[in-house]
Amino acid sequence: MADHDHDHTHHDHDHGDHDHDHAEDEQQLEREARRMLALARIRQYGDTVLRMKAREVDTFDADLERLVERMTALMHEANGVGLAATQVGVLRRLFVFVEDGEDRVLINPTITASSKEVEVDDEGCLSLRDVLVPVERPTKVTLEGVDLKGEPVTMELEQPASRVAQHEIDHLDGILIIDRTDDESRRAALATLRPQPVLGTR
Repeated sequence: MADHDHDHTHHDHDHGDHDHDHAEDEQQLEREARRMLALARIRQYGDTVLRMKAREVDTFDADLERLVERMTALMHEANGVGLAATQVGVLRRLFVFVEDGEDRVLINPTITASSKEVEVDDEGCLSLRDVLVPVERPTKVTLEGVDLKGEPVTMELEQPASRVAQHEIDHLDGILIIDRTDDESRRAALATLRPQPVLGTR
């Protein structure tokens, strides 16, 4: 899931601060370059893998640990707050996300309880660049699954982590945010996602 709250940076320019600004601008450019590289390694809308259902994880080994490490690094480089295995082309039921500033992983996740209270909020996605659509979700969820060692885990999540987790579990079922939004928002999102026709010169 994309973190649209942290994408906006602003500089308060002070005349005595040009060197500092220059260094900050360079850091900003470097971060943006890293983000674009990371996004290039994340499957984008139109890739068939994003519509496939992931399979349960049954082998807990060093390969799984490496996958989780790679996904966590990629999530941060792309300025995301969650990433599902299907988004890196791996059809396994697991996702990584950030909760209260901590990196978490949940394998073979299921939602076992959801609050009656729901909330509509804009969601972005690392696989649907430049798209932000309103999605209604329960504000609290209880998740069950296992950790990297295959040990049972229960997580009780509130906003914003509950929204992120529901978004990532959708990915594991081949469901995207455009499937969960209203018709008007979906139409606008699809217009953004569709490659624009190249017009011949007149």
